[in-house]
Amino acid sequence: MCGFAGFSVNGLPNEKAEKVIGAMGDRITHRGPDQAASYVDNDIALGFRRLAIIDLSGGSQPIFNEDRSMVLVFNGEIYNYQTIREDLLKKGHVFTTETDSEVLLHGYEEYGGKGLLDKLRGMYAFVIWDKNKKKLFGARDIFGIKPFYYYKKGKTFLFGSEIKSFLEHPDFEKELNEERLPDWLCYEYIPDNETMFKNVYKLPSGCCFTWKDGEMKVERYYEVTYKIDETKSLEEWEELIRKTFTESVKAHQIADVEVGCFLSSGIDSSYVVEEVAKCTKDVKTFTVGYEEEKYSELSYAQEFSKVIGVQNISNKIDADDYFRMAGKIQYYMDEPLPNPSEIPLYFLAENAAKYVKVVLSGEGADELFGGYPMYLAGGHFQKYAKIPRQLRKAAAGVVKHLPDFKGKQFILRGAMEPYQRFMRANYNFTYENRDLVLKKHYDAKDPTEYAKPLFDRMKGFDEPTTLQYVDMYTWMLYDILQKADRMSMANSLELRVPFLDKEMLELAVQIPTRYRAWDEVTKRALRGAALSKIPERTANKKKLGFPVPLSDWLREDKYYEMVREKFDGEIAAMFFNHDYIRKMLDDHKSGEKLNMKKIWVIYTFILWYEEFFVKN
Repeated sequence: MCGFAGFSVNGLPNEKAEKVIGAMGDRITHRGPDQAASYVDNDIALGFRRLAIIDLSGGSQPIFNEDRSMVLVFNGEIYNYQTIREDLLKKGHVFTTETDSEVLLHGYEEYGGKGLLDKLRGMYAFVIWDKNKKKLFGARDIFGIKPFYYYKKGKTFLFGSEIKSFLEHPDFEKELNEERLPDWLCYEYIPDNETMFKNVYKLPSGCCFTWKDGEMKVERYYEVTYKIDETKSLEEWEELIRKTFTESVKAHQIADVEVGCFLSSGIDSSYVVEEVAKCTKDVKTFTVGYEEEKYSELSYAQEFSKVIGVQNISNKIDADDYFRMAGKIQYYMDEPLPNPSEIPLYFLAENAAKYVKVVLSGEGADELFGGYPMYLAGGHFQKYAKIPRQLRKAAAGVVKHLPDFKGKQFILRGAMEPYQRFMRANYNFTYENRDLVLKKHYDAKDPTEYAKPLFDRMKGFDEPTTLQYVDMYTWMLYDILQKADRMSMANSLELRVPFLDKEMLELAVQIPTRYRAWDEVTKRALRGAALSKIPERTANKKKLGFPVPLSDWLREDKYYEMVREKFDGEIAAMFFNHDYIRKMLDDHKSGEKLNMKKIWVIYTFILWYEEFFVKN
């Protein structure tokens, strides 16, 4: 688990290139405090920061092949590397380390780029420089667990694990991608491969690239494909989940350092902990909570730990902690992300890193196995869609003029196409109200238009399945996994996600909707699988997410004043309608409206802008 950076040398003298790549690596020291190294030739510069997990003494990077014609830097873990290594040894490859990193390099030589990627089971982002062909090959894992960014403008080509490393390159022109601000306000992330920095792009999940002679070619090597199998019973699916998950958790524990677990009050992390505890009874689990008991998960986690006999190490945070770290966390995030749960996640990772170098966590279970309430809503809309659309549109036309009542939004949204009612497209601000908050008008499209191509790919599938698919390529990728990687790596902690395993995915895409999310039950098959392993109270517990007392804190004078100062400041004046955002804040404080999410979006953007365009 590490971080890397690199660039096309473009005639930069080697001595200067060495200094630049060293500075780029130093910007991401948190990703790898155990080793700093680099490789520079007349064409390419590669920098590396290592967090030593496997082959502690011999796993330094960059790593070379036998004749040193190829060089690799790699961030991640390959869980089936030992099997691939055995095949490569039989084919005559000579290894100098026991690492999974070296398997990638020899695997690329033996199988080619896509041939190698087809074999991999893990989380990864890596590049391989072929000195003879002067070609760079790189890839990102099928889920996008590990990050990969690149900057391309003119002859300048930069790449790496985090955007902040680019700040150290003399040819990086730091510019706000302001035209995408409306999209960001709606989604809380940019829902495609652009970022909030101009000319900086995300390599999509499941994609690889080649860079040669200044040209970048990106290709998809893996696509999530549903192949529903209606022949098995619920009990058979539960048994398959148990068997596959047990094996996945076992693979995810491969390390030469101690492995711990994050533990909340829900089924996903609890199931992970139970599986780890079968192998390691002295496993350490970590939980974060608050003084405000109604938001805290500590009691649930501590009770579960006692039941299965594992150690639980917890820490509490308060509002002062939360607001004190809010700006620094936006720096670690690279792009502004106003998900309130990222801050407790930071403190959770900070505490865990005092005890272990690796933790397992429960991310991805909801997207793969149907855990969000919106998937259930998709099923209800699908039933409603049996009524002819003209009648649904007529009903919507009547009720839209009526006062609010229970069911009004269902009727209005039920007249739309599925992509038009996609909740995450208008998640914070909506297409209708985002212009009210912005100081000027941008030529931005309806946010649902970004989701439409993903919905179109799923024609013929039901709405809950389609929503899960879209979430895997948007919400999970740009939000859930982004904060998981950044908050753990900010504390030099490797976070592994055994639900997001290739074998788990290829099982999940076969399970019928009625065993994922249907009627009023989410994650039906997964809950059944877990029920034989963990207490019923935990297995059937309603999803909480990652609760935060932020709404209450924003009504306290101290924190209200903190936010108001930013809303009245110069950065806010550059982008936002002052009267609108100030009223939004005041209405929330008075209790007239619940505006926490919207307030936090604006406040987060201001803090992020300060970090990257004022302080740095």
